Amino acid sequence: MSIGQTFLGLLEATPRHGYDIKRRYDEHFGHSRPVAYGQVYATLSRLLRGGLVEVEAVEPGEGPDRKRYAITEAGVADVAQWLARPEQPEPYLQSVLYTKVVLALLTGREAAELLDVQRAEHLRLMRELTRRKRGGDLAEQLICDHALFHLEADLRWLELTTARLDELAARVRA
Repeated sequence: MSIGQTFLGLLEATPRHGYDIKRRYDEHFGHSRPVAYGQVYATLSRLLRGGLVEVEAVEPGEGPDRKRYAITEAGVADVAQWLARPEQPEPYLQSVLYTKVVLALLTGREAAELLDVQRAEHLRLMRELTRRKRGGDLAEQLICDHALFHLEADLRWLELTTARLDELAARVRA
């Protein structure tokens, strides 16, 4: 996810202070990984230098002055272009899991055991996500569904690889 474009989208409705941008980001997108305050202000500085935001007001506070940021016309255009551009699908053509299986075979380790351990970890995470999904709002449910579908695809690959392990071992060792 592009944090810069996400911040611009959050600013499009109304100008905001950095702490408010962080709060809104975490509320909508930071379920698993909230954004750090340092990253918020570094991103806002980069957007400011790029002419995508401007400081609308500087207000005195208990600590440093508080800046309220507003999106510029260039920022609105940037968000519009970003939203219209499709994301590149991630086919995972050379996954870490595949690399580990091949290396296990090349080094004489038990690739089947590696696959079993990985399957157990996938199932553990799927149970955790299913619990989160049951207790979550619509946004949380959609986020969990996305992750669960990817994990299901990984599980199918793990099963297929386990079924073809002898054939893969013969080819790798050849």
